[in-house]
Amino acid sequence: MTKGFARIATAADIDAIVATFTSAFFHDPVWGPAFPDKLRRAAQAAVMWRVYVTSALRYPWTLVTPGAEAAAIWIPPGGIELTESEMGGLEERLAEAAGPDTARAVMAVGEQFEAVHPAEPFFYLTILGTHADHRGKGLGMGLLAESLARIDELGAPAYLESTNPANLKRYESVGFAVRDEILLPTGQVVTTMWRAASVS
Repeated sequence: MTKGFARIATAADIDAIVATFTSAFFHDPVWGPAFPDKLRRAAQAAVMWRVYVTSALRYPWTLVTPGAEAAAIWIPPGGIELTESEMGGLEERLAEAAGPDTARAVMAVGEQFEAVHPAEPFFYLTILGTHADHRGKGLGMGLLAESLARIDELGAPAYLESTNPANLKRYESVGFAVRDEILLPTGQVVTTMWRAASVS
């Protein structure tokens, strides 16, 4: 993948990014079972992804490949993932789409993530995904590498939660190191990872 292929997402990309995330996380160890009805999982999960994607566009840090086949949402230092009203709206929408129990369980995962965030400022990779139809082309890792190059220019650290153990080596290959583990009530383990600021 050539350098410079990533671009900043706009509102016109929301539908494509939601479709990418819905596909990318359909079988994810955490976000798949979070929506146990497989026949309705895509539609239910899309409700969640749409809220996060739309909210993140307040910052110029949602990066996509040319056709949004892969997308990375970064929250910059000092930024917030969702406002209080957006969080309340998300739980209401999830309850309507998937039932109150599923909605509360999904919100609780987010609360566990938030509770262990580092105290110092960092760029937060909240979502990174590649559409299933485009896996194996290096799009996700290429997008991640270009994102990190932009962050390195600012001399800032980066942080993420990996919900899939299969991705740990990929993140380590670009400078992330395991920081901690989050044990979810379902028994799944989420790994938090930290990448120190680049020193030029």
